[in-house]
Amino acid sequence: MAQRHHDLTDPAAGTSAKLSAPPPLAAPPERGDPREQGGTPTGDALAGYLRSQATDFLRALRLHRETGGTTGGAEDSVDAVRALRRTARRISGSLHTFRPLLDSDWSEQIRPELAWLSGTLALEHAYGARLERLLLALHRLSGAAVVPVQAGAAVGGRSAGAEPAPAKAGPAAPDRGNLTVGAAKAGALLDRQLTLARTRAHSTALQALGSSRFHAVADKVAVLASEVPLAPAAPTTDLRPFATAAEERLADSVAVLPLVTAGTPYNAEALVHGLSPDPAPHPQDAPWHQARLLLRLHRYACEVLHGPATPLDVRLLTAGQALDRHRDASEAASAAAQAARTPRIAPATAYALGVLHADQRHEVEAARYAFQRSWPKQTFTPS
Repeated sequence: MAQRHHDLTDPAAGTSAKLSAPPPLAAPPERGDPREQGGTPTGDALAGYLRSQATDFLRALRLHRETGGTTGGAEDSVDAVRALRRTARRISGSLHTFRPLLDSDWSEQIRPELAWLSGTLALEHAYGARLERLLLALHRLSGAAVVPVQAGAAVGGRSAGAEPAPAKAGPAAPDRGNLTVGAAKAGALLDRQLTLARTRAHSTALQALGSSRFHAVADKVAVLASEVPLAPAAPTTDLRPFATAAEERLADSVAVLPLVTAGTPYNAEALVHGLSPDPAPHPQDAPWHQARLLLRLHRYACEVLHGPATPLDVRLLTAGQALDRHRDASEAASAAAQAARTPRIAPATAYALGVLHADQRHEVEAARYAFQRSWPKQTFTPS
């Protein structure tokens, strides 16, 4: 079972990405070079950003093909797939935030396709990172010395940097010899389940990258690299109201989070419903995942206004990292719970998986606490 709370570019995101529409397109100002009008960022800046992201997408695609056209293997191939995901997310997110500035028919056609691509390419790495996280947690909970994971593995979450290097039998794990019998069997069960899921995700990604659907997406992005279909008034329209609207949606999302409760460490709110037999996603996690998605949109909007190289407020970066850890721990807890539902497992195995589930739910609570501590009282305002 693959519980996921995807980015806005993930078609499986379900109800976690219900966003209000951006503000309507304002009347166009007088014509002229917007960069000479007090440095106001306009639709021309959006077009430049989208062209840059599309160029990076095509560069990653070329690298992917040059390295053999696989989703795993050589480091260059892994980097290429990561770049494809990254640029697809940024293009899709920018199309959402600045939707009124673009040709509506074209935008509505390409956004779902970018969502499909990004979500499909993310799954293999997600399963590998989740397995790595759970096996290391089992060793920590068993009191065993944890050996370093293999080079390049993204331990503890998908935001930790490099993709885990592929392996026929899944990610390298610490030696299970020092684990208790229950923990060792729990680790073996998780290894089988998540490695199988990762293998299937790998095959799905390979099929997707060789499909006519993907080639159609690549063709649209290739056109975008040279010609951005802006609305007639967009080239001189101020981008700041749209970026501000994205920030306000983020602020509204954070406002409904129980930050007072999250401000108390280990209050165990994240453990509520922890023993529920319902395999559905944890009901308290959804608003936190929503805040993470909106924070990402806010970050992309800032990139459009100020350029990708412009540093974001360090507090927002820290808050985003906390929400990434929250997502990773939530999904890992669900994987442990799913494994515990396997028929006819030994009581010691089920007990170890229960302890592992509780540990990851405590990690969820710790991430909420870290977010509450890092969230700025007044967020960065585009200017």
